[in-house]
Amino acid sequence: MAMRRRCFLSAAAGLAALPLGCERSAPSSAEAPSSAARAELLIHARVYSGGSGPVRGVAEALAIAGGRVLALGSRAELDGLRGPDTRVLELGEAFVMPGLTDAHAHLLGLGQTREIVDLRGAATLDEVRARLRAGAPPGEGWVLGRGWDQNLWGGAMPTAAELDESFADRPVWLRRVDGHAGWANTAAMELAGLSADTPDPEGGEFLRDEGGAPAGVLVDAAMDSIPVPEPSAEDLERWIRTATQEAASLGLTGVHEMGLGGEAHRIFTRLAQAGELPLRVHGYASEAWWRAGLDGEQPGQVDPTTRYALAGIKVYVDGALGSRGAAMLAPYSDRAGHLGALMHEPQYYVDISTQALERGFQVASHAIGDRGIRTIIEAYAAAMAATKTADQDRRLRIEHAQVIAPEDIPRLAEHGLIASMQPTHATSDMPWAPARVGPERLAGAYAWQRMLAAGVPLAFGSDFPVERPSPLLGLYAAITRQDLDGQPAGGWLPDQRVDLDQAIHGFTAGAAHAAHREDHLGRLGPGYAADLTVLAKDPFTLDDPRELPELEVLGTAVSGELIGL
Repeated sequence: MAMRRRCFLSAAAGLAALPLGCERSAPSSAEAPSSAARAELLIHARVYSGGSGPVRGVAEALAIAGGRVLALGSRAELDGLRGPDTRVLELGEAFVMPGLTDAHAHLLGLGQTREIVDLRGAATLDEVRARLRAGAPPGEGWVLGRGWDQNLWGGAMPTAAELDESFADRPVWLRRVDGHAGWANTAAMELAGLSADTPDPEGGEFLRDEGGAPAGVLVDAAMDSIPVPEPSAEDLERWIRTATQEAASLGLTGVHEMGLGGEAHRIFTRLAQAGELPLRVHGYASEAWWRAGLDGEQPGQVDPTTRYALAGIKVYVDGALGSRGAAMLAPYSDRAGHLGALMHEPQYYVDISTQALERGFQVASHAIGDRGIRTIIEAYAAAMAATKTADQDRRLRIEHAQVIAPEDIPRLAEHGLIASMQPTHATSDMPWAPARVGPERLAGAYAWQRMLAAGVPLAFGSDFPVERPSPLLGLYAAITRQDLDGQPAGGWLPDQRVDLDQAIHGFTAGAAHAAHREDHLGRLGPGYAADLTVLAKDPFTLDDPRELPELEVLGTAVSGELIGL
């Protein structure tokens, strides 16, 4: 389909109707309305159009009708679109931008995290135990928590004995902050029947004591052995409602939800049909549900009205750097001889990707280490060749892509692959990542600018609840590569920082492209869905980037339906 460039004018103060931006738009589904159309809502504010043009436009006003953008321009220009029932929203110096989308997240995990013991930031083992004692539910049942990070207390992995001091009889199960390792006490391991004779599973590892028995930390696939009670449908719905409301309050209008099961899919579908989802959810099925047949489900159709659709499948190629489970081409610099692990043999990824493509599903593959990333690049290439889709726009995704061999970056562009990356992973990992991978491999670490230079599309997200869910934290990390105290000076590996336009693009147009929804999401232009994030202040005018995470989110809109405004 031919594309055209569209420019709009703004009469913003001091610019006197100069053209501020030209952007590409897809005429097939994003046509400008007729001159007879009238606005249902006019918003007066600083309106940032976003999108893919080299210069993004800033207008004074935005007109909305029928859930879509009617026009952008000066107040005077848009005043002519008023009708007798037009509502006018005066927002002063507020900043209206395309709705921010988290391209990799776990709403179910976020909702569950709000009900279990939060261990994020615990700096000592004593603090972990104190939080568990304070937050454990009454009774004799399981004590669940998430968020511990051994790097905060010296780097040594904890043991079951360190939990047994406080919980000798109740089973305790604590997921690491990255979700790729778990910490169990002796009672939990006894329920699992673990012993020195228990072998490591494919794609997982039991960290062991001197006698060879599991010591308490289980990595990746080994975690499946702990018999944590399954959540009920009521639990899942409660978590979804909690998490979607929180995400919307933080300025998100969309989430790409990774790792759905059948029951969660049915709940999302029902809530969307009832008009009870405050944002758009683009769903990716778990491998377990895929292997069970997806209950016969087919890929969902998307258009500007869609609040929920099942789009693809989520596949795990390797683990995480923090627990040394990411699959590396050479051993970890801080664990001699250890390469991490692939979750399955390479042919598995060829087969599952081929099957998904044959059924019309997109594939989103978790791959963090350079060996894991290379494995899935090769699997995707083989799958596209097998299904004769190598020249088609399938947009297969690599989730995280944290440490890639630099010579593999052009291969992503060659095969049309998307790098779905999380800026806050870089700033969370920077204190210890150099020790994990060594200085030479840092050339491919969280390499956003190298990806862009090679023509690799980026989609940005947070991976919440691994990281905090605010997209403003992601924008800050992307442009600074610093912690919230502004350290290190100049940023970590600063040549890979992106500018604010590029960062916003990753959370808007980049996320839309990754979901095959760029014809109606990701920018503000005539005919596009009126998905908006509204900030109290223009982030481009901040004196100090550390102000960015603290900006007030005034509200959002999805298809013109306002929340908080």
